[in-house]
Amino acid sequence: MSRILGIDTSNYTTSCAVFDSDSGKIEQAKMLLPVRKGEKGLRQSDAVFHHTRQLSQVMAKLEKNCKMPDAVGVSVKPCSAENSYMPCFLPGKNAAYVIGMTTGCEVFETSHQTGHILAALYSADALELLRNSKGFIAFHVSGGTTDVLYCRTSQNELLEVEDICHSLDLKAGQLVDRVGLMLGLDFPCGKQLEKLAAASEEEFHIKPTVRDGCCCLSGVENICEKMISSGSTASDTAKFCLDSIYEAISAMTEFALKKAGDIPVIYAGGVMSDKLIADKLRRRYGGIFAEPEFSCDNAAGVAVFAAVRKGLL
Repeated sequence: MSRILGIDTSNYTTSCAVFDSDSGKIEQAKMLLPVRKGEKGLRQSDAVFHHTRQLSQVMAKLEKNCKMPDAVGVSVKPCSAENSYMPCFLPGKNAAYVIGMTTGCEVFETSHQTGHILAALYSADALELLRNSKGFIAFHVSGGTTDVLYCRTSQNELLEVEDICHSLDLKAGQLVDRVGLMLGLDFPCGKQLEKLAAASEEEFHIKPTVRDGCCCLSGVENICEKMISSGSTASDTAKFCLDSIYEAISAMTEFALKKAGDIPVIYAGGVMSDKLIADKLRRRYGGIFAEPEFSCDNAAGVAVFAAVRKGLL
């Protein structure tokens, strides 16, 4: 039996995971980074501090299974693009190499984005797409990215990623949190906003702003602000926000399929754990979706990366 440890220290969550090669199962442990009420996020220096405090606590939740791992996977940057960098990934990287040096196990570096994609593939039992000669389309929709990517297997990076289209301004997760904060919700606002939207019976007819496949979401924020000031209910405002994100992602899906051809599409990232959005996309395009616990920020895909590198998957 081999145990592979994954570590991910994103701008939202301290996360660890252990992949068991015998069962093929992954155990996860996570802690959100603390954000003061009313604030929109964290400075990188604060994120580094909180990860440093929380990482040992998160690791302790997996203590029985993470002792003497056979390999460690760790996210060291946001995405595979050249010069991609965020300080919040340093605590995870340092911890991974300390573990590697003290146990003698290999350390495999990857990106947070690759981790999201692999977690979605693992969760949907679709890792065979890594061997699909035509590749696949991956959406990474979160607080930091709203990207549509053409993915192919690569010897060096495991996944070679090429941008198809993206958001030109706000990211979908940013929009969710900004509208949520307008409505008095706590950051991060995704689950609370989804619950509010589910109570609305309003039907909106939305035409998304999309240019060459790239979406613009700042106008949605402005409309939501006007809805609130004009007396619209919190539920209707929340539903308009999420419906607008769905329409944008739908238009981007159409563009990506026309550009890349009829190949599989996976939807990954925290915003894709929103059931209202995911259910509509699933009905319209099929597609591959991660379970919510594998869609939000997680170290599962990072552990999968190391397991693939070790030849265990």
